[in-house]
Amino acid sequence: MATRPRPTGVVLFLLCLMYGITYIDRVNVSTAATVFGKELELSNTQVGFVFSAFAYPYLFFQIIGGWVGDRFGARIALTVAGVIWSVGTLMTGLAGGLASLIVARLVLGFGEGATFPVATRAMSDWTTPERRGFAQGITHSAARLGNAMTPPMVAALIVLVGWRGSFFVLGALSLLWTLVWALYFRDSPAEHPSISRQELERLPAFRSRAERRRDAVPWRALTRRMWPVTVVYFCYGWTLWLYLSWIPQYFAKSYQLNLRDSSLFAAGVFFGGVVGDTLGGVVTDRVYERTRSRDKARRNLVVFGFLCSLASMLPILFVHDVTIAAICLSAAFFFAEFTIGPMWAIPMDIAPKFAGTASGLMNTGSAFAAIVSPVIAGYVIDKTGIWELPFIGSIALLLLGSMLAFRMKPDEELVVPSQRRGIGEATA
Repeated sequence: MATRPRPTGVVLFLLCLMYGITYIDRVNVSTAATVFGKELELSNTQVGFVFSAFAYPYLFFQIIGGWVGDRFGARIALTVAGVIWSVGTLMTGLAGGLASLIVARLVLGFGEGATFPVATRAMSDWTTPERRGFAQGITHSAARLGNAMTPPMVAALIVLVGWRGSFFVLGALSLLWTLVWALYFRDSPAEHPSISRQELERLPAFRSRAERRRDAVPWRALTRRMWPVTVVYFCYGWTLWLYLSWIPQYFAKSYQLNLRDSSLFAAGVFFGGVVGDTLGGVVTDRVYERTRSRDKARRNLVVFGFLCSLASMLPILFVHDVTIAAICLSAAFFFAEFTIGPMWAIPMDIAPKFAGTASGLMNTGSAFAAIVSPVIAGYVIDKTGIWELPFIGSIALLLLGSMLAFRMKPDEELVVPSQRRGIGEATA
């Protein structure tokens, strides 16, 4: 008789699916842009604005979404978010020009803005503290697997159903995930009909919705603790969004490759991130298990990943060879993504009671990078015609992030001596 999967494993699997699907929906335009950019007569700068339009509401709803997840639970929050981002994906397929493309991307960003902070809320309740790094690493690995799958998958869909049809197919997939999540997930693990007593005993004590409402978010103290983490995550996010937005076109335009070949090279680069996310999550938990030091398990691994990533990018500034570029960019993305498990464990380490809000604060760094990185890169490419120049910004910011990482202090958990009812300020 086959053993039924444990609910904790199924929830983690559903979150992995969500991370993968959301990234497919946010980066599918990078591959489709090679087709709709010509059809709609858009410049690289205009295409950059299409890429970055997603990030404005995405930035705005990071903190709000995290707070909603902490306050009302991940079941309702992710169900509503799923419906919205699915609609945004479907709308992209209906776009007739620059304005409608931007509106569709704004809707997508509104829906996806809350997803990762709310998912962190769910992980805090459904994951043991010893597996936080692994949970964050494997879910973000699924996101990078979505990145890797997107170029060849969207290219194939474009051939089969056109660039508009590709967005309709992906929007329907998002709606299907949303339905499964709403039916299966429960905010409290104890309320799930299939969970065992053994699983419950290993999980953190669940705080009910009423208890969370009584605990005011200590905004001032939490923001003060999280700002270095946010800035470091911005430094990472600059490179992430440069890759997500421009890597397919980088291979197509800088090396004059066709859609199929450029999408395969881009998929290879993104696959490096799949391995990096998974390995980083495993390593950070192992280091913490052996040292019981979150500074060593989180901060030191972030510094290591940043420095190795920037070093891997340097050769493409001096050698114009597609094979060397693919290898170097894959290695750089591997090391950048190696930091994700440690980084996303930090909000749960610093503020476990407010993990959704804390991770929302952190992810505003990447969300802001998503606004500026694609547009600046597109502008630089339009002005110079040199596709390698935007990587200089990544190298500089990764160096800055490796220095600022020493301000994060994940070993020091946020202590709030007194709380008062409501959302307002608590004494820190």
